[in-house]
Amino acid sequence: MTIKEMFDLTGKVALVTGGARDFGFHAGDVLAEAGCRVVVTARELDRAREAAEKLAVRHHRETLALALDVTRPEAVAETVGKAAAWKGHLDILVNNAGGTPSGGGAAHLFERSAEAALELISVNLMGTLYCCQAAGRVMARQGAGKIINIASIAGILGRDRRMYQRNQMRGQPVDYAAAKAGVIGMTRDLAAVLSPMGVHVNCISPGGFQRNLPPEFVKDYSDRTPLGRMGRDGIDLQGAVLYLASPASDYVTGHNLVVDGGFTIWQ
Repeated sequence: MTIKEMFDLTGKVALVTGGARDFGFHAGDVLAEAGCRVVVTARELDRAREAAEKLAVRHHRETLALALDVTRPEAVAETVGKAAAWKGHLDILVNNAGGTPSGGGAAHLFERSAEAALELISVNLMGTLYCCQAAGRVMARQGAGKIINIASIAGILGRDRRMYQRNQMRGQPVDYAAAKAGVIGMTRDLAAVLSPMGVHVNCISPGGFQRNLPPEFVKDYSDRTPLGRMGRDGIDLQGAVLYLASPASDYVTGHNLVVDGGFTIWQ
C-alpha cells in the first residue's frame, strides 16, 4: 500500500457531530480534503448548513447538514439513520459534540450546582455513548467502520487551578474531567466490544488550544508545555483525525491519542 493509499478516504462517508466550528469543523475539513463526503451536525440547523456549505465549496465534496442534540438518544438514532441512508453506508464517526453547555454555571467545586454538572455530563459522556451506540450498530452490520471520540487531557491529569486564577479565568469544573475520563474508559471498552465486528474505536485527547484566551494565560500554559506553545486550530488536530480515520490506523483500536505538545509529561 502506498502512502497516498494509506490516507485516501475517497468515497467514504463521515459523520462529524458538533461540526460547525473549532475541532469539529477542522475534522470535517481534513476528512473532506482526504476524499470523504461529510455529514455535519450542530444543535442549530443553520449553523450546520453554513459549515457544510463551506466544506462543499472548499473541497468540491458532497456534504449534508443535520440538526442534532446529542443528549436525546432518539434524536441521535434518527440522525445517524439519516446519515447512513444518505449514501447507503456510514464509515467514520467523529464524536466531537461536547464542551461546556451554554451558561455552564459556577466552575468551583463548592459552588457547582448538581444541575450544571448533570447537564455537562449528559452532553460530554452520555451524548458520546448514544452516538457510539447508534453508529456502532450501523458499522457492525457493515462489518467495518472507524469511531473517533474526542476526549481531553482533563481526563488523565488533575488541573492546576492557579494558572486560571492568576488570569481571572473561570477554569474547569471537576465534572468535565470526570466526563472526559469516562470517554477514555468507554472508548477502550467499546473497542473490546466492537473490534471483533470490524469496527475500530479510538479517541483523541487534545491539550490546550490557543483560542480567544488572555495573552498571559497563553504564556503561562506555553511555559508548562515541552513544545513551548499551545495547540493551533486547523493544524495540530487534523493529522490525528486523518490517521485514525484512514487505513493507516487499521491495526489500531482502543487507543487514546494524546495531542498536547507534551503538556501531560511535565506535570
